[in-house]
Amino acid sequence: MRTFFIPMLVGWFVGFHQLNAQNQMNQQTTLSPKQQRIVVISALTAKGDLQKLQPALVTGLDAGLTVNEIKEVLVHLYAYCGFPRSLRGLQTFMTVLDERKKKGINAKMGKEASPITSSEPKYERGKKVLEQLTGQPETGPKRGYAAFSPEIEVFLKEHLFADLFERDVLSYVDRELTTIPVLTSIGGVEPMLQSHLGICLHVGLTEPQLSQAMSLIETNVGKAEAEAGRTVLAQVTASRR
Repeated sequence: MRTFFIPMLVGWFVGFHQLNAQNQMNQQTTLSPKQQRIVVISALTAKGDLQKLQPALVTGLDAGLTVNEIKEVLVHLYAYCGFPRSLRGLQTFMTVLDERKKKGINAKMGKEASPITSSEPKYERGKKVLEQLTGQPETGPKRGYAAFSPEIEVFLKEHLFADLFERDVLSYVDRELTTIPVLTSIGGVEPMLQSHLGICLHVGLTEPQLSQAMSLIETNVGKAEAEAGRTVLAQVTASRR
């Protein structure tokens, strides 16, 4: 009996870990349904396609995104495509929620952003967030646009990486999945897309997941935008190898 039991236990143990490894592999190669909806909502909002955005918002709620998560996505993307697109997205979302309420469907609000209790200057907090995102120290002399226009470098650190990225309604991964579709859909900002794709890989997203994001952009926005995004993604992944 004992001789039979030990191999059976070993077999169960190996099988369990193989299944667990397979599940982890699946998680690494596929975006979750909620993440997929973030990509689509961001791309359509950035493109200004409100006709498609409305059903995409409904699908996002049905996939489990909360009201506050979708609001946070729509607010976050203004930093990359401007207040007009962000505000139109929020107005469209208000319409969706009103229509659902009339039908007796109450959406889950979800958690709100936790208050920031740090007394450290926002610039320093933003610098630390950026270091976490890129894995690179923010030291040395300013170069490029930061040297040419120091004020915008301060705005980026204090507002984008402190005010926005510190809000914990969305994870860093979800914020990057909000950013990538915006930069891909508006086009002409390849250096920024390259930087953020690098951040995506650093915070734990994989090349297959980012490829899936490009496929979602192709389906919902257009082939040209997605192909341009795939070209940048190929350059980023090649440089990391």
